[in-house]
Amino acid sequence: MKKKWFLLFAIFIMIIPLSVAAETESPMDKLDDISDEALQMVKFHRYDDAKKMLDYFSDTFESISVTVKPLTMDEVRIINSSHDEAMEAAVSPDMKHEERINKLTKFRLVIDAIATSNQPLWTEMEDPIRTAFHQAKEAAVSGNTADFHSNFNMFLSLYNVIYPSMKIDLPAENIQRLDARIKFIDEYRSQIIQDKDGQQELDKLDADLEKLFANIEDDEADPSLWWVIISTGSIIIMTLSYVGWRKYQGEKDLKKDRSREQKD
Repeated sequence: MKKKWFLLFAIFIMIIPLSVAAETESPMDKLDDISDEALQMVKFHRYDDAKKMLDYFSDTFESISVTVKPLTMDEVRIINSSHDEAMEAAVSPDMKHEERINKLTKFRLVIDAIATSNQPLWTEMEDPIRTAFHQAKEAAVSGNTADFHSNFNMFLSLYNVIYPSMKIDLPAENIQRLDARIKFIDEYRSQIIQDKDGQQELDKLDADLEKLFANIEDDEADPSLWWVIISTGSIIIMTLSYVGWRKYQGEKDLKKDRSREQKD
């Protein structure tokens, strides 16, 4: 019995440090949390508080920049640019609420793309982006000019929100190919609607968008979390095996004792 309690105590002691290590917040996770707080402040029309959070982000980023993973010049530029836009949204006296949210969302997605090595948040915008595009495509096919312009503008607005994050996570050549097709459709909207051959560009862009989101790797558990699961599972299995073996040995010895008593 004492051995059993000792083993359970050993499991408890070993699990605690592993769990704590898995849950320790990294500097980038802290910045990610701050960007999320700023976004939430804007959603609730608390623009002054959003500005304070963005100022706090700047101070924190500057203080921990030596401890975070090395950032490329492009990543630093994208962070600074999206932060400037977010700050503009927080302090602007006349910017529309929806535009403020878009700018803060863009900033939030950028920090998440840098902070996480798993499936980034910007991929969660696949449904609204592809829905807006499909509605524009249907309008073009039916010759509804007004609906095409309205829905394609919505698509461009949503695409602009995830664009900086895409540049962090995707190869440059993929972004350039997608940009070229979108710019062509945007520039030649009238021809796209009137010319059936031109509408093939919409089909190609549809296929590119499908590949864009399909190629993002499925979200995987953090390696440290997997280490906790594997280590803990192994310990538990070993313990249960040992307890089971002890129980089997005890029953076996009990049968032997009873067999001897019957013989006597």
